[in-house]
Amino acid sequence: MTEIDWNNPRLKVRGLRKNFDQKVVLGGVDLEIYPGQIVALIGSSGSGKSTLLRCINLIEGISDGQIWLEGRDISVADIDQDEVRREIGLVFQSYNLFAHLSILDNITLALQHVQGKNQDEAETIAMQWLERIGLADKAESYPDKLSGGQQQRTAIVRAVALNPKVLLLDEVTSALDPELVGEVLELIRDLKATGTTIIMATHELSFARDVADWVVFLDKGVVAEEGEAAEFFANPKNERTREFLSRLKAL
Repeated sequence: MTEIDWNNPRLKVRGLRKNFDQKVVLGGVDLEIYPGQIVALIGSSGSGKSTLLRCINLIEGISDGQIWLEGRDISVADIDQDEVRREIGLVFQSYNLFAHLSILDNITLALQHVQGKNQDEAETIAMQWLERIGLADKAESYPDKLSGGQQQRTAIVRAVALNPKVLLLDEVTSALDPELVGEVLELIRDLKATGTTIIMATHELSFARDVADWVVFLDKGVVAEEGEAAEFFANPKNERTREFLSRLKAL
């Protein structure tokens, strides 16, 4: 496993607020994410997890606060958002693969058009990743011929192949049948070993406990509690955190 570099945060969020009309979705969020760190973002539906990830990726504009990527303020008005998104990958629960492209072409498209790789270079990188996740034999298949788990692993690999500085995963297992969840979580476990920096919104608490370095509990748009994963689950300090965890354990 790669050592986490605690000297300088790769991503820093301060006072992040997001309003939709009069509704406050994020009420002032502070975060620090370090290179090689896996952060699990947990909370009930509507707590602001997905909105936070979309704000970090600049898909959603922020109402107030600042976001820094490796010391650079990416929340300024004149920032090149496309440039930022090349460095902060985001994978959704709905796969978002291009249905008219093969699995191989889904991965090589961004490598060619975003990073300027030629076709041979892009295909070499894509095939290395597909071999790694056991889908090399599906390279010429189209998304509708793959299981949900295979599609989601392809979507994650498509983002990781670009070597982003931070990878955001938004409930990537929630649309999957239970028996397919494990193969996606196994890929994320493998990415941890490569030193990939990940923020993962998830309801898979056992996975968060076993794989995440740090857990952040969002409640009504604010960070109610955060801490090292083992300590967080063993000794939650906040009453709201204890209620949330006990309710999930009872399901």
